[in-house]
Amino acid sequence: MSPELTESRSRPASAAQPAAVIDIGTTSIRMAIAEIGEAGDVRPLTTLTQAVNLGRDTFTKGVIEKSTIEDCVRVLRSYKRVLAEYRIERPEQLRAVATSAVREAQNRLAFLDRIYTATGITVSPIDESEVSRITYLGVQPLIKLDPELAQQRTVITEVGGGSTELLLVHNADVHFSHTYRLGSFRLREQLEVFHAPQSTSRHIMETQIRRVVDQILQQVPSENVQQLVALGGDVRFAARQLFPDWNSAELTRLPLDRLEKLTDTVLSYNEDKLVHKYHIPFPDAWTLGPALLAYVQLARAFELNQIIACQINLRDGLLQELATRGAWNEDFNNQVMRSSLELGRKFDIDVDHARHVAKLCKILFQGLREEHQLSPRYELLLQVAALLHEIGMYISTGSYHKHTMYLIINSELFGLSKADETLVGLTARYHRRASPKPTHTIYTALDRDQRIAVAKMAAMLRLADALDASHSQRFHELRFSREGGRLVISVPQVEDLSLEQLALKQTGTLFEETYGMPVLLRKMRS
Repeated sequence: MSPELTESRSRPASAAQPAAVIDIGTTSIRMAIAEIGEAGDVRPLTTLTQAVNLGRDTFTKGVIEKSTIEDCVRVLRSYKRVLAEYRIERPEQLRAVATSAVREAQNRLAFLDRIYTATGITVSPIDESEVSRITYLGVQPLIKLDPELAQQRTVITEVGGGSTELLLVHNADVHFSHTYRLGSFRLREQLEVFHAPQSTSRHIMETQIRRVVDQILQQVPSENVQQLVALGGDVRFAARQLFPDWNSAELTRLPLDRLEKLTDTVLSYNEDKLVHKYHIPFPDAWTLGPALLAYVQLARAFELNQIIACQINLRDGLLQELATRGAWNEDFNNQVMRSSLELGRKFDIDVDHARHVAKLCKILFQGLREEHQLSPRYELLLQVAALLHEIGMYISTGSYHKHTMYLIINSELFGLSKADETLVGLTARYHRRASPKPTHTIYTALDRDQRIAVAKMAAMLRLADALDASHSQRFHELRFSREGGRLVISVPQVEDLSLEQLALKQTGTLFEETYGMPVLLRKMRS
């Protein structure tokens, strides 16, 4: 089994560093190799694709069969030989991820261990939020370069084998992101369950798609959408059929009536005929019709007459992430904060208080770097926890900090993985009442470094919340000093600090437990 090269190879220039990403998806394993310049620019070199039917196993049987695992091993071993040719040998030069077909498999740990043992490649299953974040990284340059897409309300979506990712972008800002349990393999699975003949299979799929589309319209009304950009390989196939001369480096607009006619044709063929007619792998033939049908129905629901196809895919976002060495830039941080604030508004938070506590957390994080020694990534997580620390009041004012944790952990925040959301949820949970305890199972399930990070962030959040105990947003500047084993916070231009000092006394024990010093709040001496 040898991988198919879909682009010609070229040697990386000496001034740039070679890097590669591997995407283990529902129907195939793909690898992209690129060179990354010193300025973070990415130049694609080679793309390799090999069909492996992981989705058929996971979505019908719940596990990945041993024979499929060994198919994956053979593909990845062949990829390793290519990586060696490009001298991609260090761990930081390669990132390998797996999506829903691996993530949802009951034997995913056995799969990951076998891959690592056989190839030395560490594969990370990425959750829905990470897929949305990486997708955004890939499409962000495209959006900024196209004035029409940048200014209009644009839905960016990909119908995958197991799920559909959807982003609503306006003025290059993410206004909404969510992952829906709608996938081409899942649709095929429904047909298997119902033993549906071909004459009724389309109706069954349309019914399933319509249920999810109705959910989407509840969250993203049709009047809020002006453009639809589709990223999936299935819609790229459609673009090549409708426009054989399509330059894949550019956007192309597919008239919906022509796309629907192509979809009708594809759905009228069985998989064998699709493979023979279009020369596509069998797994792709299995998913093609359901995916195109989902795109058509989604465009109809948004009352659009065209779909924009582009070449951007998950691997583009992964390469962008490698180029930035995983750093979260200011633009990305703003997107995460905006998503968090939108979630807070749904639960009727005091927006002014939430924003001000987040601002104070930022001041504390930067002013106490010597004490907390956390990486910059935690600054964003702390600010998100600050924005959302009172959303639990929507359920009940009693033990609302526990409701807050539950809501955060069970929500989908753009750009944050489930692991990140857990850290945010726990930080918000400990902004009041009891400190972390061994009986708190979610907390104790973290590793040591994560537990320490949560305690440090929660202590700063308690401090910030106490500093706005009046909900009046009157503190805008803080000065820090260390005197006699105490942290002294001086506040300029404020006369009466009694309310904040009382709040600190009631909640400040976690800070002393974590950092080993009490906090003294006082007016700045003239």
